[in-house]
Amino acid sequence: MANHFLGFGLGLRTDHFHDVLNNDHNIDWFEILSENYMVAGGKPLYYLEAIRERHPVVMHGVSLSLGSADPLNQDYLKQLKKLTRIARPQWFSDHLCWTGVHNTNTHDLMPLPYDMAVVRYVGDRIKQVQDHIGLPFLLENVSSYLNYQASTMTEWDFVNELVNYADCQLLLDVNNIYVSARNHDFDADDYLNAIDVDRVRQIHLAGHTDYGSHIIDTHDHDVCDDVWQLYARALKRFGAVSTMIERDANIPPFNELAAELDIARDIAHKTLSAEQLTPIVTEVA
Repeated sequence: MANHFLGFGLGLRTDHFHDVLNNDHNIDWFEILSENYMVAGGKPLYYLEAIRERHPVVMHGVSLSLGSADPLNQDYLKQLKKLTRIARPQWFSDHLCWTGVHNTNTHDLMPLPYDMAVVRYVGDRIKQVQDHIGLPFLLENVSSYLNYQASTMTEWDFVNELVNYADCQLLLDVNNIYVSARNHDFDADDYLNAIDVDRVRQIHLAGHTDYGSHIIDTHDHDVCDDVWQLYARALKRFGAVSTMIERDANIPPFNELAAELDIARDIAHKTLSAEQLTPIVTEVA
């Protein structure tokens, strides 16, 4: 597998702009939410350009709506490509879902039925997106709260078929696997062990809200012990993968989030060799 390991990163949030630029820290790279920077000038782009001079960046979006029956939004794709010229990301990503239909946005990541017709439909759209943007595309697995009777395969088999058909990479969200495993009563390790090792380029970690009978992916808590353990098992299977923590609400001070990321770093160093965990050298200027 080619080496794309960037090290350990964080989702870049406005609360932390000043800390990232003005304090010493050991964050290797940052992920930006693409939609937050599709603006004409102003504070977001000022900080993005300053941070990009110092750290590798990747772009992560929520609006491609790859599974929608609507055509791909060409205006959005143009804005996305324009942003890549500013952010100069290592890669860009979005979710395996649909977010709206008939030009109405649900503002949620809706799951899809798992069958080969959907593989071909979504896969062809991924190919169009990747060709248009001209950068490697990563597809993220989402957490889900329902199943479709029309599905003819497991989620992990569907994901494998799709990334191979589209010839893209996978952003493996370990928390989302845990959430879906709890909600649908499957073994999270079955998911991990089925995923093609050569397709995983990035890992997301996050917190969720546990309601007992079900759990919701909320990104507003610390990563729980069960997800840390699942992450350790993911590293054993996939090796050194660029890893980051997402936090979208109840955002703690920067130093607290950096300390939580150190847990991921510590798990990786206990699981893998120092040679495996040497980040690649990337051009950031």
